Amino acid sequence: MKRILPLVVIGIAVLAGLIWFAFGRDDGPEPWLGYVEGEAIEVAAPVSGQLASLNVQRGGQVTAGQALFALNPETTAAELRRLEAQLATARAQRDDLTKARQRPAELDIARAQQAAARAEVTRTARDYQRIATLAQRGFATKVQLDAARAAAESARAALSQAQASEASGELAGRTDQIAAADAQITAAEAAIAAQQRRGAEIAPAAPIAALVEQTYFNPGEWVPANTPVVRLLPPGRVKIRFYAPQDAISGLKPGSKVRVSCDGCGDPVAATVRYVAPQAEFTPPVIYSERARAKLVFLVEAYPDAGVERLRPGLPVEVHPQ
Repeated sequence: MKRILPLVVIGIAVLAGLIWFAFGRDDGPEPWLGYVEGEAIEVAAPVSGQLASLNVQRGGQVTAGQALFALNPETTAAELRRLEAQLATARAQRDDLTKARQRPAELDIARAQQAAARAEVTRTARDYQRIATLAQRGFATKVQLDAARAAAESARAALSQAQASEASGELAGRTDQIAAADAQITAAEAAIAAQQRRGAEIAPAAPIAALVEQTYFNPGEWVPANTPVVRLLPPGRVKIRFYAPQDAISGLKPGSKVRVSCDGCGDPVAATVRYVAPQAEFTPPVIYSERARAKLVFLVEAYPDAGVERLRPGLPVEVHPQ
């Protein structure tokens, strides 16, 4: 009997411990659930064309300035040759005007050209303002903004040319005719500069050293204008997107610190909150939690202070307040 009593006591203690472990322990507040998202760069060409070459592979690394892909250059090169011929013609006309013989003025043609040029100036100015507004909001690239600016400058030069042509016809003066020819040369040179830039845009280079996260087309396929061909993920360009309940959102603001943990990530990673959504939403389907799926939550974005290499895009994480 004396030997049985200690065993009974031990058994009761073990049973009590198991009951406490199953029902009575306090693991602290439930963590906020989220995932890692990469801030990638998608590289596209501003014009449509057949993909002539793809110089990178998915999963590979690129250095700044390394060629990524190239569209078929035949159309772009042909347009450049046409513009160069137009510039040569303009220069020949100017040289001819500097000679001793008089050239007759054609006022009707000059006025029609001026009306068309004025309409083109209005159109390109509106396009440039629209692209500039989109660029300020992050919806248009610098390439598109530069192209719109070049088009507006070319249209203004063409209008100057048309106005000079009309003036030279009315005054029948060779000085004005020469000025019109100079304006035509300026317009042709601007068009050539824009086309040369277009030639570089159809064969872009990596703007920064990065991981090739995805490629969307294979050589020989048709690529629509402004459609990404390569997706790059620069090192360290990751953020944590998580969802905090409404009763905890008052303690989160830009600058707040949180701890991020995940399976296989080792020690928790410190992160700084940079964005808190102004409106609540129901927990999105990407957060797999039976208890949290019907709750109102706020989207919060935080950026790791260190340990970025351990956080891969798409990885689910748990977030705790610092």
